Amino acid sequence: MRFATFVHDGKRQPGVVAGDQVHPFEHPVELLDLVMEGEQSLRWAGERALTGSLPLPLADVRLLPPLRPPTVRDYMTFEGHVAGIAQGYGDTVPDEWYEAPAFYFTNPYSVIGAHDDVPVPPGCARFDFELEVAAVIGKPGRDLTPDQAREHILGYMILNDWSARDLQGREMRVKLGPAKAKDTATTLGPWLVTADELEPHRNPEGFLDLALTVQVNGETVGQDRLANMAWTFEEMAAYASRGTWIRPGDVLGSGTCGNGGCLAELWGRNGTFEPLPLVPGDIVTMTVEGIGTISNTVIEGVAPVPVPSARRRQ
Repeated sequence: MRFATFVHDGKRQPGVVAGDQVHPFEHPVELLDLVMEGEQSLRWAGERALTGSLPLPLADVRLLPPLRPPTVRDYMTFEGHVAGIAQGYGDTVPDEWYEAPAFYFTNPYSVIGAHDDVPVPPGCARFDFELEVAAVIGKPGRDLTPDQAREHILGYMILNDWSARDLQGREMRVKLGPAKAKDTATTLGPWLVTADELEPHRNPEGFLDLALTVQVNGETVGQDRLANMAWTFEEMAAYASRGTWIRPGDVLGSGTCGNGGCLAELWGRNGTFEPLPLVPGDIVTMTVEGIGTISNTVIEGVAPVPVPSARRRQ
């Protein structure tokens, strides 16, 4: 099934997507609340919507993030992406990257919908996209094995981890971050596709073999396959649960795919800022086989609010 959250006639509500229509739920509840009740409750509500509600054309609604995630962990699981970024600094993939699926926590309050405008972060001159797929946790777990983790993954959606590369470069020199470089927007959508729908795409190694494509203003910039991840989502979920809890609604981002999944990888490989950083008016469109398409327009942001530099104490 495919679950969406949307606005129609000023009303926010969840629903089930079928073809080019969305069937609203009978009662206006948050999708996350149903996820927390369990997958059976979610499917039951979806089946009732499919049989008992009047569908709306998708063209007539504004898609929101499918749910409001309590946490967002974003990983780096594509070796091609890491190698391209490292090349830009005259470096190679560090040995530590191969030891475990590294991630950072990003801002759950900054999530936006599949077709929402995205503002340039304050003070940013090198704005970038990141093509990813996200897994959504469906039930709580702790210290899981990868095999156990499979039943904890409810479904998948597309994730665009918008990035202010110039801000990120400064932050990372402090040996902490990224922070404000990733704080303005994260696109989630267009809907949540339950794991069973994508199971036919699973390859013998356990990876979902899906085609990934990103375009800027209609021109293809990058394309890869999700099966090129170095770890499966089950392995990522198991690592996330080590020594702590993962809970319903938690989002695990795959990290940026290779072969042009972001501009910074291409900058690193080309040795120049080509293609150019994103500017207001650019339209970034991402398509993932079996999931769907998201498309966001970059708009002007606001000027940064001045903050004083550090008071030197030594």
